[in-house]
Amino acid sequence: MIIEEIIAELKKNSCPEDREGMRRFGIDPQYALGVRVPVMRGLAKKIGRDHKTALALWQTNIHEARILASMVEELDKVTEKQMDHWIRDFNSWDVCDQCCMNLFDKMPFAYNKAKRLAKDEREFTRRAGFALMAALAFHDKKADDDKFREFFPSIIKYAEDKRNFVKKAVNWALRQIGKRNHMLGEDAIRVAEEILRRYPDSTAARWIARDAIRELEEKHKH
Repeated sequence: MIIEEIIAELKKNSCPEDREGMRRFGIDPQYALGVRVPVMRGLAKKIGRDHKTALALWQTNIHEARILASMVEELDKVTEKQMDHWIRDFNSWDVCDQCCMNLFDKMPFAYNKAKRLAKDEREFTRRAGFALMAALAFHDKKADDDKFREFFPSIIKYAEDKRNFVKKAVNWALRQIGKRNHMLGEDAIRVAEEILRRYPDSTAARWIARDAIRELEEKHKH
């Protein structure tokens, strides 16, 4: 499919109500069409993996086209430079998370990149770091536990970042790591307890830690 046909297909499946509803979830709908993710996944299957198409979709600046780009990109064609370029363009949590879950967590440099991104002050760049940690914890079934323990210092350090899209990603990373197995679950709970001790006056840190403890204790109680 040529790029014009893909955009026409996206527009055909747009829903004005869904587009306006994005505001309730903290997404600016200015460049959005209101296309649901299952529709995009179906379109991605039709297109297949194609590097040039992915780059062209990203350049459109259309919200859903960028999510679709993360679904059709060829894994072996992605460079760290391209990844950095796309991350600089992030302006919503869902494009960030979809790129991390569909594409970036498959990169050979993903683990080190997650730690570096977490250090960045920019809101969606830092979110990408923790979303990438969560995506790796969910998808990389064969990874050694120690690879995830290496994320704990970043989780502790940035747990007091009160920006909504950052704190939710820090919490997501901590919970997802803790859900991998019982040992990591116990480690993640200890990390949450350390966060509570370290930042007693931070509402963001308290929420991150208490929510993670509640979910992980429930999951691992049996």
